[in-house]
Amino acid sequence: MTFGSASAHPKKACCVPQAARASSRALSVPVFQDRQPCRVSGYEDMVLIGEGTHQIGADDSETHVADGEGPVRLVEVNAFWIDRYAVSNRQFAAFVAATGYVTEAEAEGWSFVFEGVATATAKKRRLRGSVPQTPWWLPVRGAQWRHPEGSGSHISARQDHPVVHVSWNDAAAYAVWAGKRLPTEAEWEIAARGRMQNFRYPWGNELRPDGEAQCNIWQGRFPDENTRQDGHVTTVPVTAFPPNGYGLYNMVGNTWEWCSDFWSPVWHQAENALTRCNPSGPPEGTDRVIRGGSHMCHHSYCNRYRNSARTHTTPDSSLGHIGFRCASSAVVDL
Repeated sequence: MTFGSASAHPKKACCVPQAARASSRALSVPVFQDRQPCRVSGYEDMVLIGEGTHQIGADDSETHVADGEGPVRLVEVNAFWIDRYAVSNRQFAAFVAATGYVTEAEAEGWSFVFEGVATATAKKRRLRGSVPQTPWWLPVRGAQWRHPEGSGSHISARQDHPVVHVSWNDAAAYAVWAGKRLPTEAEWEIAARGRMQNFRYPWGNELRPDGEAQCNIWQGRFPDENTRQDGHVTTVPVTAFPPNGYGLYNMVGNTWEWCSDFWSPVWHQAENALTRCNPSGPPEGTDRVIRGGSHMCHHSYCNRYRNSARTHTTPDSSLGHIGFRCASSAVVDL
C-alpha cells in the first residue's frame, strides 16, 4: 500500500493528503434494485434554491490562485434542493442497516486519522509510511466511520455529528439510496453563500463578527495546540452554529463536503455554455472536488473555510474530516 505524493501539494495548502489511497479494488456506485430508493429525511430537511443567475468565485487577497478560485463569474443554475444539514452518523447508519453497504475504509481495513486525536490503540495500529507535508495524518488499521479515531473510539455519543471516513464513492452510494445525488460544485457554492454575494463567508466578511465563532475550525496553533472550549475536539453536531441565509448549517468548517464534479483548476475559467449554464465540471478526471473546509482548518495553514475555496482528493480517499450532504434536482420528484 502506498500513500500519495505531495508533489502537487504546495506548502500551506489544504490539510487533505492527495491520492490518499492506492486500491486494487474495482469500485462502482451500487444501484439497489431490490428496493425502492428511500428518502432518509425527505424534503422537510432540504432547502429549495430557485433557478436563476448567481455570482460565484473570488479574486480577493485570501484566494488560492493555484486552486482556481477565480474568476468571479455569473452562472445560470436550475432550481435544486439541498440538505439543510450534512449527513449524520445516524442517517448513514440507517443506510448501512438497510443495504448492508461496506465503506471503502472498512473494505480496505484502514483510514486516515489526525494524530492529535488518534486513540492510543490506534497509534499502535498505524501502518508504516506517512503522507509528505501532512505528517499529522496517520494511516490507522480499523479506523472507519463507526470508529473515527480508531479502535477505542465510537460514534455512539455522536449520532447527530456528520459522518466521516466516507469516500466519494461511499457518499454517492448513500445518495443513490436516498433518492438524491451529490451537489455540483456550483450548486454547493451558491448554497453556501446564502443569498449573499461578494462575501468570504456565509455570514459576511469577518470571520468572528462581534467576537463570536460562526463555524467549527481549528483554534490555537496548528497542528500542536487546540484551544477550543466547547467540549468537542473534532466534529460538532450538524445543527451547531447559526444557519446561513438559506437556512443551511455548517456550510464551512466542521467537515469537508464531497461534490459531484471532477477536479480541475482551469476548466471553469473558459467562457462557454458548459461552464456558465448548469456547470457540472469537466467530463473526466482523477480527483473529485471537496468544499467548505473542516475542523482542522486554520488561517496559518489552510484557510479554505470560505465560500469560494476549493480543493480535491481521490474518490476512494477517506479521512476523519470529510463528509457530505445531498442535493436533488427540483424538476424531479415534484
